Amino acid sequence: MSSPARPLADRLRPKTLDDVIGQTHILAPGKLLRRLIELSDVPNLIFYGPSGTGKTTVANIIAERTQHSFRKLNATTASLQDVKDIIAERDSLTAPNGVLLYLDEIQYFNKKQQQSLLEYIEDGSIRLIASTTENPFFYVYGAVLSRCTTFEFKPVERDEVLKAIRRAVSALEAESGLSVNCGAGVPERVAQNCGGDVRKALNAVEILFNVGTVNNGVLTINAEDAIMVGQRSAARYDRDGDERFDVLSALQKSIRGSDPDAGLHYLARMLEAGDILSSCRRLLVIAAEDVGLAYPQAMSIVKACCDSARELGLPEARLPLSLAVLLLATAPKSNDTYAIDAAWDDIKAGKAGRIPRNLQNVHADGAEVEDKNQNYLYPHDYPNNWVKQQYLPDSLLGAKYYEFGSNKNEQSAKVYWEKIKGQNENNG
Repeated sequence: MSSPARPLADRLRPKTLDDVIGQTHILAPGKLLRRLIELSDVPNLIFYGPSGTGKTTVANIIAERTQHSFRKLNATTASLQDVKDIIAERDSLTAPNGVLLYLDEIQYFNKKQQQSLLEYIEDGSIRLIASTTENPFFYVYGAVLSRCTTFEFKPVERDEVLKAIRRAVSALEAESGLSVNCGAGVPERVAQNCGGDVRKALNAVEILFNVGTVNNGVLTINAEDAIMVGQRSAARYDRDGDERFDVLSALQKSIRGSDPDAGLHYLARMLEAGDILSSCRRLLVIAAEDVGLAYPQAMSIVKACCDSARELGLPEARLPLSLAVLLLATAPKSNDTYAIDAAWDDIKAGKAGRIPRNLQNVHADGAEVEDKNQNYLYPHDYPNNWVKQQYLPDSLLGAKYYEFGSNKNEQSAKVYWEKIKGQNENNG
């Protein structure tokens, strides 16, 4: 079936706040952004969040509500001259009530370009709504941020996407005069696979409608086509953006929390994006940071798994990486490796001190050193390979950085050393 030239998502773009799918945390009755829009007292704004979550739609509604002329630029292709051309319209017949400039993907404007927007924002030449799929606190110039109010748009929940899909099917039926028959689970499949992106879901519906089979006025969409149209859409993952770091964070926190199922889920999301390297790096960090001395062999095993994964490539790499995730998630946990931080803090604070003479490299003594005796006690010459002597500098005597953890491995070491050191001190 052929459809009108304009994409379905554009034809069905909501005209009122009540029609917007999702974003109830900022648009539900009584929420701040909704109150500002209803009062027509909208400041300069920054919308950030994934694609297809309603940023452009809400900007359109704001322009309509405030009776501003809506102008849209995309920072990937726009220049400052384009902005100036829009500014020139502000007092013209085409924009009698002023201009609302919607600048999409503002992160692609460099610092100088973003700075150039300031004068127009401050003198009221335009009402600016900038959008970005990246965290604006990293990618938007601070002076612009300080003059705008920021709102986050979140991926739309599956049940909300289903509402948009049903609305789309009804619209297509009205446009075509056909009755649409979706195979079992097709709307749910599309909603699940769109990854919270309403535009992606509506594009999928339109594709499925166009390739559906028609018989006696009924257009049938089958489940196999629904699987194919969204087979790689379910998981958001941007290698340079927030989603990547969110998945990495979720992977580590799931393993730290000893949840192997969640660990496998987040690993699968990374592997679906082909990101073996980030997976390996984070798993090695987890082995040191979250398992540590509770199971020190984990580091070498995980390193072997990561080396194997890099050598094998996908899809086989999933197996050694899965092994690493399961090992780390089910291993006993210890974060005692953070003991280094306290020692490092002392160094930063200037608490270093002279290395005790018995630990120095006496072979490097110059002629000016009169006492050539080191007085180092070689532990292997003593019972149980231990002897009491000074190791820390004089200025740090008594400093305690490490305490034995509560896990079985470290407690065994604690019992062993308390026994050995106690015996030697008693004998001494």
